[in-house]
Amino acid sequence: MSSTQRQSGPVEQRSGPVQRDPGQWSTLPDCKKVLVVIHTLVYGRRLQDLLHLFRADLRVSVVFTVAPHAFNSGVESVLTELAGLVLPWEQACRTGFDLILTAGSQGMEQLHGPVVRLPHGAGHIKLSRPQDTATRTVGGLGRRYLTWQGRVVPRAFAVAHREEHDALAQLCPEALPITEVVGDASYDRIALGLGQRAAYRQALGLRDGERFVLVSSTWGLGSAFHRLDALLPRLLTELPAERYRLALLVHPNVHAGHGSWQVRAWLAAAGGDRLTLLPPQCDWRPALIAADFIIGDHGSVTLYGSMTGAPILIAQYPFRSVNRDSPGAQLARTAPALSLILRLDQQLDYAAEQYRPERYRAIADRISSEPGAFNSNMRRLLYRILELGEPAHHPGTEPLPLPEPLSAPKGIR
Repeated sequence: MSSTQRQSGPVEQRSGPVQRDPGQWSTLPDCKKVLVVIHTLVYGRRLQDLLHLFRADLRVSVVFTVAPHAFNSGVESVLTELAGLVLPWEQACRTGFDLILTAGSQGMEQLHGPVVRLPHGAGHIKLSRPQDTATRTVGGLGRRYLTWQGRVVPRAFAVAHREEHDALAQLCPEALPITEVVGDASYDRIALGLGQRAAYRQALGLRDGERFVLVSSTWGLGSAFHRLDALLPRLLTELPAERYRLALLVHPNVHAGHGSWQVRAWLAAAGGDRLTLLPPQCDWRPALIAADFIIGDHGSVTLYGSMTGAPILIAQYPFRSVNRDSPGAQLARTAPALSLILRLDQQLDYAAEQYRPERYRAIADRISSEPGAFNSNMRRLLYRILELGEPAHHPGTEPLPLPEPLSAPKGIR
């Protein structure tokens, strides 16, 4: 848990007595109550992949809440799209639930009910932020993320790969009994979507023979966006417009931290009229599958790119802030690093020449050790905690939606 959380008082002093919603105004009052906790846009998108597991089950009622977080700007777009019932955080903290789903740790000790915690990204790539009194640990896997005042908070911790389960033996061994390897929803949906690449390219408006370059940036000082002032002019001058189509995917935390207007303003000031800025609320996975080349950093999107067959250039790699045992670190050791010397189009050609599918397949295999099985594994876990029998149908992988066409950059108004 974060230092901000540690400054919070005990739950009883903050939230008052726990209440069970009597459901007196509900048409279906006897449902199991599920709370989906959304901290940020990224966490919310992660949890959306679980919602269809409860579809058409009249025994289950799902509500949402927005947890305190520095980057929860933009969460309202997820909730508006879902049109779900949203409880104020304070009310959620006073209510008992049969199941609580979250992809983050902040505030979880204040809620009442069995918590199922998921990772919010792939590969547990990043290290925790440096702090004066704490040793850096793998982001999402250390005690600070899973315990509160000496006790493990989640009822279950659902990880994607056996490697992550094994890492807990060193990082937080007390969480091993509640940890289950379930796979990765995005891995499964991208794998299914690879067969729809032509349809995604057509939906994006890409021409035959046009090379689509997706530039992906995580957030923070070590991100590609942090040095976009050096990369952007090269994208625009060294990749001929008649051959290349460019799109930029910026981590929603950058939009939440600075505002989308500011992000667009920075791009416009750098002359980015050829570069489509993908909106933070979009589903980035079809664009990733459609890409001919990926220029990225140590973020999860670049790692998922190892599944697609697209050559990858690493623009930024802050090795002191990366878990060196992660698949993301393996990707940075495998993919060519962006050079300041040669033209960018020549470097893309080099990346294509040097691309060896088996080397990237070995990296992608480390994202999920349960390929194709996330929905089955996750539903089994959730319904076990709910103490309900599973619905009598196979929970297949959901196809990714067709993306919106790549559009000209929006004006700065």
